[in-house]
Amino acid sequence: MKWFWCIFFMVWPIVAVVLCLIAPSQGWWFYSESVNPLGRRIDHLFYVILWITTIVFIGTQVGLGYALFRGAQKTDAGDASKAWHSHGRHDLEVAWSIIPAIILLFIALYQLDVWAEYRVTDAFPRDKMEGVLKRLHQVRTPKDSLALAEVSGRQFEWRIRYPGFDANGNLLPLMPDPQPTDLYAVNELRLPSGNPVMINLRSLDVQHSFFLPDLRVKQDAVPGLVIPVWFATDSPGSHQLLCAELCGWGHYKMNARFISESEEDFLKFLRELQQAQNFDGVTQASPP
Repeated sequence: MKWFWCIFFMVWPIVAVVLCLIAPSQGWWFYSESVNPLGRRIDHLFYVILWITTIVFIGTQVGLGYALFRGAQKTDAGDASKAWHSHGRHDLEVAWSIIPAIILLFIALYQLDVWAEYRVTDAFPRDKMEGVLKRLHQVRTPKDSLALAEVSGRQFEWRIRYPGFDANGNLLPLMPDPQPTDLYAVNELRLPSGNPVMINLRSLDVQHSFFLPDLRVKQDAVPGLVIPVWFATDSPGSHQLLCAELCGWGHYKMNARFISESEEDFLKFLRELQQAQNFDGVTQASPP
């Protein structure tokens, strides 16, 4: 049995490494490339950590295999000597404490820029966001929010609040509290593509998690907090919008859509939403 266990613990690591090597060609990694520039940087961090853990895994398995092989070899040779007991080696203990600490410190420092760009408000690309709002002819002051929509999670749907238009047809800024001109949608978030845009994330009841898998964007929606979340897409398209936090019996229902579209189509969508929202169901449009 000693040779069986030796072979067993040496074969499975080899199988695991081989499967990992063929995984990309079989589509077993990410099911799609991120459509968000920041998401691709997050993918890069994932692969850096994967390579580090792979090297550590191979090293430890080689050590384990060598120990098992030597142990089985000695008993086969008829070595009936008593077991050798050791209280450890100080230099080895220092090495396997310092090396993991250095690796963890490297990972912590290596991801700081991405983390800051993703989470730190001061690192948001404000100039590009301002440019989007200017092209959308939004009338705003410096203190107004940069967000183009407010996304609120509730059991069990995503409610989206957009700013409306003023009497001159200009897009209004999104205010913290609902306004009479605001526009509403459920389970369909639409935003311009090509440039960074921001939403304000809220929860109306329990904790939810705003998750865009194709963009690698995930942020918990916490009751009582308004959390700014920014992201960008390379081109127009439709993407899943999910809740990644178990929020109750109807959690599975929070499968919505995020549609990234041109700025012209986004404005067209808002105007159509305004028309549909203000239609009383009775008044007929004047004939041309």
